Amino acid sequence: MSQNKRAELIRKALVLFYRNGFHATGMDLVAKETGVSKTSIYNHFRTKEELILAVLRLRDENFRNWLFRRMEDLADTPKEQLLLMFDALEEWFLEDGFKGCMFIKASAEFQEHDDAINAQAYAHKRLLVDHFEMLASQAGIEDPHAVARKLLVLKEGAIVIAAMSHSATSAREAKSIAELLMAE
Repeated sequence: MSQNKRAELIRKALVLFYRNGFHATGMDLVAKETGVSKTSIYNHFRTKEELILAVLRLRDENFRNWLFRRMEDLADTPKEQLLLMFDALEEWFLEDGFKGCMFIKASAEFQEHDDAINAQAYAHKRLLVDHFEMLASQAGIEDPHAVARKLLVLKEGAIVIAAMSHSATSAREAKSIAELLMAE
């Protein structure tokens, strides 16, 4: 399988796993929906876990690139970027096909501490905290790490509530709490 076909397989598998979940998406379905034979899939990915890890790496890259770029587009200062992150999230929540956070889903389906999929999902969250901490530091916020962790909790809570309620209002509610947090 060429690198282009491998990348296409990962992109298509991402859609399937996001839509259906990881355990509910078997390799037979992956083969059927992607048009790639199971033999070809297993030539490139020894296990379903390896494919899931590749999917999570792609989703991490895509999501962080989108979120950080959108935050920069919406605001000029680091503090505003942190607050307007919730506006960007609201845009995402309103998209057709929004089904919550793939990393939350992964950690829910692969809960063991030493599971590679669980670790990959948490690595995504740590990268978000690192970025939020950098912005909080640039904004002159006292204890930028603590604020970054609290913003992550708000962000993740907003995502879960948006997915469960099928409403985008949690983004605005989280933003109002973030405003209070950053005014302290």
